Amino acid sequence: MAHPFQYELLHTCAQSGARLGVLHTPHGDIQTPCYMPVGTQATVKAMTPRDLLDVNANIILANTYHLYLRPGHKLVEEAGGLHKFMRWDRPILTDSGGFQVFSLAKINDIKEDGVLFHSHIDGSKHFFTPESVMEIEQSLGADIAMCFDECAPYPSDRAYTIAAMQRTHRWAERCQNAHTRSDQALFGIVQGGMFGDLRIESAKTITGMGFPGFGIGGLSVGEPKSMMYEMLETMMPYMPENKPRYLMGVGSPDCLLEGVLRGIDMFDCVLQTRAARNGMALTRHGRMTLKNAKYERDFTPLEEGCGCYCCQNFTRAYLRHLVKEKEILGAQLVTMHNLYFSLKLMEDVRTAIAEDRFGDFARELLEQGIYSN
Repeated sequence: MAHPFQYELLHTCAQSGARLGVLHTPHGDIQTPCYMPVGTQATVKAMTPRDLLDVNANIILANTYHLYLRPGHKLVEEAGGLHKFMRWDRPILTDSGGFQVFSLAKINDIKEDGVLFHSHIDGSKHFFTPESVMEIEQSLGADIAMCFDECAPYPSDRAYTIAAMQRTHRWAERCQNAHTRSDQALFGIVQGGMFGDLRIESAKTITGMGFPGFGIGGLSVGEPKSMMYEMLETMMPYMPENKPRYLMGVGSPDCLLEGVLRGIDMFDCVLQTRAARNGMALTRHGRMTLKNAKYERDFTPLEEGCGCYCCQNFTRAYLRHLVKEKEILGAQLVTMHNLYFSLKLMEDVRTAIAEDRFGDFARELLEQGIYSN
């Protein structure tokens, strides 16, 4: 019997080298390159599952660290898994929680066996190991789970980065050994910090372990974007063509385009929803800060020609009013727009790749300032 998870590379853009593919999962197919809305705590903030269907989200992300702390993975398992718990019947990916452990929690001790940390919520003490993280992710039951890794902060010296990378490799093997769920794909994670030779070493090691897909971690952690792009260019020749590549935590509109140009298939980012809650809309001509006085009597949509519910029905003046008054509806409507914008952008990206014109498409949008102020 074939594994329920499979990736097909359908086409490579003759102009740019960008990849067009499809991910087959137990809960449906995902066209790639794709952007994944982030539903950290089993909800994409300000969106119902029906809203997510309306903006054509095919896969969403949830977070192991947060769901382990609240409401607890065993409760989610008792509810029938994450899909039934949150009433979402399309694919889900769960991050391992490694990034959150190393960024949010108060680290008490990093050992070979795992990480002792204190919850950022109440200070309670917890211990994550590769085996315990696999237990949590299998209880949650997402279509794609990520290995537990050590994400070196930026900046980190070479010695620390090597130690974190090598531990990530050993933990990946332990995750593989502990992962038994046949209807869930487990992705390995490439680390190596901002050192090109370490990125190559990690790519070779992790891709040699037989995972069905790969995360690229430890980027977009404070380094200049030019450095992130350099690391991607350095390591990409060592990534298998027949398996998906997921750039973790990256998803601003310019990075979506730049990442696809460098061979990335999957992205996730909280920018779209977080920006919306702060009154910032994404458009093809840059970011729009709705609190600005110039929108007070602007009775046009956020973006002319946009097909989202927000742009089809409401004006910049009304949205500005909602945002200034901190009305919940303002966050909902701008979130709908930002997610629709990003998902439609990726749909247009896929069309451009299929038509061998993605290089021109990306250059035009980047030149007109798709993510400038």
